[in-house]
Amino acid sequence: MLTKVFASAVFGVEATTITVEVNIDKGIGYHLVGLPDNAIKESNYRIAAALQNNNYKIPGKKITINMAPADMRKEGSAYDLTLAIGILAASGQIKAKHLEKYLIMGELSLDGSLQPIKGALPIAVKAREEGYAGFILPKQNAKEAAIVNDLKVYGVESIRQVIDYFDKGEALEETIIDTRKEFQKHLDFPEFDFSEVKGQESIKRCMEIAAAGGHNVILIGPPGSGKTMLAKRLPSILPPMTLHEALETTKIHSVVGRLKANAGLMAQRPFRAPHHTISNVALVGGGSYPQPGEISLSHNGVLFLDELPEFKRDVLEVMRQPLEDREVTISRAKFTVTYPSSFMLIASMNPSPSGYFNDPNAPTTSSPAEMQRYLGKISGPLLDRIDIHIEVTPVPFDKLSDSRKGESSVAIRKRVTNARAIQTERFKNLDKVHYNAQMSVKHIAEFCALDNTSLQLLKTAMERLNLSARAYDRILKVARTIADLDTSESISNMHISEAIQYRSLDREGWLG
Repeated sequence: MLTKVFASAVFGVEATTITVEVNIDKGIGYHLVGLPDNAIKESNYRIAAALQNNNYKIPGKKITINMAPADMRKEGSAYDLTLAIGILAASGQIKAKHLEKYLIMGELSLDGSLQPIKGALPIAVKAREEGYAGFILPKQNAKEAAIVNDLKVYGVESIRQVIDYFDKGEALEETIIDTRKEFQKHLDFPEFDFSEVKGQESIKRCMEIAAAGGHNVILIGPPGSGKTMLAKRLPSILPPMTLHEALETTKIHSVVGRLKANAGLMAQRPFRAPHHTISNVALVGGGSYPQPGEISLSHNGVLFLDELPEFKRDVLEVMRQPLEDREVTISRAKFTVTYPSSFMLIASMNPSPSGYFNDPNAPTTSSPAEMQRYLGKISGPLLDRIDIHIEVTPVPFDKLSDSRKGESSVAIRKRVTNARAIQTERFKNLDKVHYNAQMSVKHIAEFCALDNTSLQLLKTAMERLNLSARAYDRILKVARTIADLDTSESISNMHISEAIQYRSLDREGWLG
């Protein structure tokens, strides 16, 4: 008897429907075809034990299972439940009525209980697109899949519940989530707040500008000056995620299995801080069977690279293209996948190997030549892609001992959100531009027009600092953001002069 059960495979951040065909005939043997990986090949042991412990069995006949399309590689243990239900239906041990209307996935334990799977959200999206009546999956993933409207999602704890549903008509509990209500409920602020930062008013201003325009930032300063503390608080002043952004971000984290058990929609912008020993594949994504990297896990959020010169040079260089295109494409011989990677890069670094400026009062000092050599570990093209360079100096004692709290993230976030609203209105007719940092040269020419005074000021700065053409564009983008924070339609020379200050690494003699 031939039975068809439906599952799904995830490639990139999109799902593809897999038809599992189970045929039982005279003879003996268990044949699994359709390019399964080792985890799927081993499933017959898990299935046999799970069925036996629930008073069912694998029939002693010739079982042929094909996972179509047969030329597409399948991987992972999420097909256990699909295969088990297919075997039971094909052997006549359970009724197969309406089996074709459901998408079934889950990893089996030996006692028949189910373990969570990866990629439940994109699979649910695909199930709705193809008109399935329901999606049966482990209970731990039910909230994640139930984000998708107009699809019945059934979270189950064991294979016994699935068997009883098809064979005896016992009802399964549907997981229902009001996506918008759930999203709004979790739009609270992270645990870190800018009111906890003592002093550093100029750096807070810099971070506000970066958040308002989506600009990349590098913080340069000695140990203990507060670089990491400031970076961790950046998500608290970013505008709240839209529902579309939340769905995009959740989908990526779902693919790699990074969502917490029983978690639904991600409402907080991600903050990723990989260690400097990370490989280029782990950072941008890839592998034999490509997975999203840290830059994609940071999509719609912040990627923080602490001690930037300690990262391998080739690791940093592979970020150059994603920083420009805001997506990363990974090509293999038989397929190509594209992962979104629209993130804010926040990098921090010491000015020298010793960590201190050329300061006679510091515990250890470095010469200007040593400092320049240390900074030389970061390529010019990468620095050009960072809009804002800012020096962070240690906080004096009188500021540290001040009991008064600084401005809260809530207040800063209001100004940032207002500036973003101006940019949203400005770019409403453009598909891939939503805030100032995403502007191309064409958009800069259209939206960043300067008067003669401002143009002359920028020309003088370009000539004295020997800035590149890309640095010219960055200054205009940052100036446009500063003007938006001031709710100014035009860019003035004050906005240009402040933007020029945020190119510390371009200034001659900044090392002192």
